[in-house]
Amino acid sequence: MKPPLRLARPLYEGLPWVYAVCGGGALIASYFAPKRLASVALGLPGFVGLLAGLVIILRRRDYRRMRRRYQHPDALAGPPRGEP
Repeated sequence: MKPPLRLARPLYEGLPWVYAVCGGGALIASYFAPKRLASVALGLPGFVGLLAGLVIILRRRDYRRMRRRYQHPDALAGPPRGEP
């Protein structure tokens, strides 16, 4: 059985940012598109790319924060230092 293919860590970490930047670029391009159809054709995938990038970035951040708390079980009793 072959091991699953994996992405290099820098590529894996940077991919959501690429989604968000490309999505934002497509949204900006859709604003300046001269025709309505072109604007919609750029705007919808741009919005989806931007949204997907932001969701992945936030999910990874929350997962890492939760994992840090579980590595230190006594930290689960209250809010972490530095947070209200």
